[in-house]
Amino acid sequence: MEQWLDFAKGPLFAFTFLFMILGLFRHVVLQIYYLGIRKGRRLRNAPWRKIILDTLTWAVPVKHFIPGTAFFSSASFLSHIGLILVPVFLVDHVVLWEGFLGLNLPSIGKGVADVLTLFTIACLIVLFCCRVFVGRQRAMSGPMDYLILIMVFLPFASGFLASHPKFNPFAWDTMMLTHFLSAEALFVLIPFTKLSHIVLFFFDRVSGLHWQLRPGAGDKVADALFGKEARV
Repeated sequence: MEQWLDFAKGPLFAFTFLFMILGLFRHVVLQIYYLGIRKGRRLRNAPWRKIILDTLTWAVPVKHFIPGTAFFSSASFLSHIGLILVPVFLVDHVVLWEGFLGLNLPSIGKGVADVLTLFTIACLIVLFCCRVFVGRQRAMSGPMDYLILIMVFLPFASGFLASHPKFNPFAWDTMMLTHFLSAEALFVLIPFTKLSHIVLFFFDRVSGLHWQLRPGAGDKVADALFGKEARV
């Protein structure tokens, strides 16, 4: 088991992490190409001030909550706090980042990390239950939505159990290997799923740029959807 752990936190971690970085970098390059090159001159007169201010409002997206989904949206937003802080700033992870990337990052204590971990797990369970039991959310959910929640849940749950033996019904090395492998599987999954909004967040929110359509594009869309008699 020790050899598997060494492999998981060494070569496998390096490969999957670099795979994620390259996959996300590809997304960024494609977005810059699409906006900067294909859109070209039509972006010069874009309402940049309004676009930037509107994008910043998504940092705390209360005003963007759809009526009837405030509970689900709140759980989704709040879960991001732990999803960002724990993987990056947990003291045990900082040691890993320093060894792999040479980064000297600040860290949060295990007590704070425990609270954030349990809070994130609770939010993920709420999101999963909403998708299963709430009709509106269930209608909008596909298999990948459930898989993403499970894949995000596993590293948090296994990491918490591995660091708290009194709550862990399994062997420490088994739970630690589960923690590494589930996190690395998530690395591979991120560039191919909605989780890619790690880097696409700002691109996704600048709808004022993405919807700079060519003249007559609205008519062509209406023709394709509803036939020649439809015009916008």
